[in-house]
Amino acid sequence: MIPLPLVTPDDKRPANAGFAQVMLNNLTGQRSLHATRFFDAGDIICTFGAGSVQTEASYLTVQTGINRHITLQPEFLQYINHSCDPNVFFNTTSFELEALKPIQPGDELMFFYPSTEWNMAQPFECYCGSAQCLQQIRGAAHLTDDELRPYKLTNFIRQQLQKRKH
Repeated sequence: MIPLPLVTPDDKRPANAGFAQVMLNNLTGQRSLHATRFFDAGDIICTFGAGSVQTEASYLTVQTGINRHITLQPEFLQYINHSCDPNVFFNTTSFELEALKPIQPGDELMFFYPSTEWNMAQPFECYCGSAQCLQQIRGAAHLTDDELRPYKLTNFIRQQLQKRKH
């Protein structure tokens, strides 16, 4: 008997954008978004918009301001998971998803949650496995300037950091 691959295409959640595909981890049931073509650092992968705007954060929202959290459109972008070594960035000023480093077809698209979130609705223990893993992910408000320095951050998060200094 040939074992199934650990991660397989999730036909129930297609990403018909021509640049990514939703995959399903057959062991954990977790979904993730994987590139279907090459992107170089600095490339704009796609634009996105707000499906809805909420005053409270949820695990499905991206923060764009104080009491302003958006659900992502296209919806399949919600399957971009966290990593402390991200390869994409949600620019919430231009509403563009940017490649931070070269991305090969098949690579999982991952972003640094505190790059957009000041206080996370659902903090969690990170097991991304990167050398710079911060382990406890609760939002940018809970990290030092030194911990945040290596990351590209949204204008909103940078503004919050400036307020924190005063």
